[in-house]
Amino acid sequence: MTLMTTPSRKAGIDPAEWEARVALAACYRLVAKLGMDDLIYNHISARVPGHEDQFLINPYGLLFEEINASSLVKIDLNGDKIDDSPHEVNVAAFVIHGAIHSARHDAACVLHTHSDASVAVSAQSEGLLPLSQFAMRFYQRQAFHDYEGVAIDLDEQRRLVADLGESRLMLMRNHGVLSVGRTPGEAFMLLYYFERAARIQLSLQAAVAGGGDIVVPPHDICEKAACQFWEQQGDILIPGEREWPALLRQLDRHDSSFRE
Repeated sequence: MTLMTTPSRKAGIDPAEWEARVALAACYRLVAKLGMDDLIYNHISARVPGHEDQFLINPYGLLFEEINASSLVKIDLNGDKIDDSPHEVNVAAFVIHGAIHSARHDAACVLHTHSDASVAVSAQSEGLLPLSQFAMRFYQRQAFHDYEGVAIDLDEQRRLVADLGESRLMLMRNHGVLSVGRTPGEAFMLLYYFERAARIQLSLQAAVAGGGDIVVPPHDICEKAACQFWEQQGDILIPGEREWPALLRQLDRHDSSFRE
């Protein structure tokens, strides 16, 4: 069944921006489809092509499954709306995403979720452990940001940026996970692989709680696997570039209203 979404505004939007809107809306729908959303909370943002100081983000109050290209709100790095959207933006969304888009020029898409698995792993001292092939991608490549309460304090922005550094994935302690992508596809697939790894980690830990051991590969093997993921050879070097078209086809088969 097609969802009720904001009427299309495509005619009044630059084609490059519209393409970015469609990709970002698809990202929201995919996160919802996999059950990693949190009612009207969490946020995913995408920089407006050609405008380093502008980005698109979800309207506060809509479920991820309701978001389409037209409903996304365009704001600047100060959190001010620069389009005629009737919707407001979550303050925490601006604090987190504005900081990262401002500091990281490669941050075309920033994705933040509160899934049960990500919150549980973020509260573990070592974060994601190298217990599965899914986890190897993040071996010694995950950043950490300590919990400071709801992210509405502008002063937290500098600590968020400092803690993230050049990483593409950061565990926000007792809060969730954040991924940074050069494309929406990369940000989404990093989240997807992290989520799979986190769920496996929690399942293993529960299984051995009454006794038994978990096998952890040695450092050199973990590092080899991580390098294999990050130093891919071939014509596509950005994670998600192969998967993304297939994911869009899957969305289109079920409900293409994200494109409106």
